[in-house]
Amino acid sequence: MEANDVAIVTGGTVLWLVGFVVLLPFHGWLSRHGHTDWLWTCLAGFGLGLIGVWYCRARRAAIARSRAAAETGPEPGAEPTA
Repeated sequence: MEANDVAIVTGGTVLWLVGFVVLLPFHGWLSRHGHTDWLWTCLAGFGLGLIGVWYCRARRAAIARSRAAAETGPEPGAEPTA
């Protein structure tokens, strides 16, 4: 099943960033009540999401290269596979 992985991961990454930005003005309140981990969780989710976007784009490019290579056939001088 094909899906637009880049769009899905990008959407999640944006949501983590929105969560961070929404919580940022409440840093003082979060700190007083011992909930600063909410803020840093959002920031970590955003950072990991950026890695996920990079991975999905690299994966998409690798799949495209593989399909292009399969369509053109083996390269000249390549050893036959068993």
